[in-house]
Amino acid sequence: MFRRRITPLALIPAALAGMLVGSTLSPATYAGAADHRDPGHGYSSPHDGLARAGTIDSPRSSTTEPATAFQMPFPCGQAWNGSSRSGHSPSYRAVDWNRTDDYGDPVAAAAAGTVSVADKTGTTGYGHWIRIDHGNGEQTIYGHLSVVSVSVGQVVQQGDVVGNVGSTGNSTGSHLHFEERADGLVVWPYFDHQAFVMGQTWISNNCATDAPFAGNFVEGPTSEVGIFRRATPSTFEIARPGATPKKITFGVDTDQPIVGDWDGDGLSNAGVRTPSTRTFSLKSPTGLTTVVLGGAKDLPITGDWDGDGRTDLGVRKAAKPIWLLRLADGTITRLTFGAVTDVPVTGDWDGDGRTDLGTYDRATSTFTLRLVGADGLTWTAQVPFGTSGDLPVTGDWDGDGKTDVGTWSPSTSTFNQRMPGAGATPVQFQFLAG
Repeated sequence: MFRRRITPLALIPAALAGMLVGSTLSPATYAGAADHRDPGHGYSSPHDGLARAGTIDSPRSSTTEPATAFQMPFPCGQAWNGSSRSGHSPSYRAVDWNRTDDYGDPVAAAAAGTVSVADKTGTTGYGHWIRIDHGNGEQTIYGHLSVVSVSVGQVVQQGDVVGNVGSTGNSTGSHLHFEERADGLVVWPYFDHQAFVMGQTWISNNCATDAPFAGNFVEGPTSEVGIFRRATPSTFEIARPGATPKKITFGVDTDQPIVGDWDGDGLSNAGVRTPSTRTFSLKSPTGLTTVVLGGAKDLPITGDWDGDGRTDLGVRKAAKPIWLLRLADGTITRLTFGAVTDVPVTGDWDGDGRTDLGTYDRATSTFTLRLVGADGLTWTAQVPFGTSGDLPVTGDWDGDGKTDVGTWSPSTSTFNQRMPGAGATPVQFQFLAG
């Protein structure tokens, strides 16, 4: 079920407005954690602009929970022992994670974010390491990895595998060095809204999270919002005012959800992209269609690129601002637009029947929308909307044939729709448990 309410928001500049007229984490007893030594990370030669000699603790106390809802940096259901010690560099608040035979085990993103460091050189005390920015000035660091499997600028979701446990850098035994930071300073680690207790073994609740979408799934000119519930099998749940959500079972928890009108009947259908095989799987009343496109780390996009009434496929490259737009006959158009640190979005911003491109900067909560005029000239407009850390969602909220912008808050599962002409008044839909 969901509820609807109105909340005021700061007015958007008129020039831009006119353009768009898992279970509770629990400690567990676990024996046999592998020995390791983590003698330090070499902060006398700062390597990332944040660390300095000595500790770099935030003054925040251990009772202050981060704004980001962090989970343990391991796949769902795994048991890991976390420890620290006096003199642990750069801070006692950094956690060293171990379990038996842990070398090479997968490391998962503790929350959604953008990769800002993916060091595969191993020349610092961290060895091979990763830093992920999560918005709200918060970051996580993953050190001593044997493998770094992400690239700078790549957008990751909570639970995505970003590397593997190792013993590179200043380490004499396999383990994961993990930090949560606020404004560059190490803070006390929280997982699943609970302050971690050093020396305990906890069970990871880093189970794949929901993902938002929007489409026209029921008769009528307006778009509906929905949630992709990750499971095996997964479920597309579509909000319907005054009724229970419409559910479509399709995909598995590691898939990337997409929606589109694959058969041209005027209604949206469910689809997924499987990163490991680079395969789009499109479900419609006429059957199942599969298409292989892009690289394993690319982000899927959809849109009607040629205006024929059917949704086409595409990808935005993971480490470059390059978009590959594929037509039904296999023809691919290559475009360069935006920044790789931004989330790609698509929509028919001007109502000409063809889908346009856009990006969303989660740090500044700003949409940048790209349009191509009848004269072939390309121009962009920026629309601020949402709050730091939100995910973008786009759809035709008022049925005027033009795509509008919106956001979804992962922490509250709340959709915010920017209504044309209402400027300061988004409409919110919030999914509730059950």
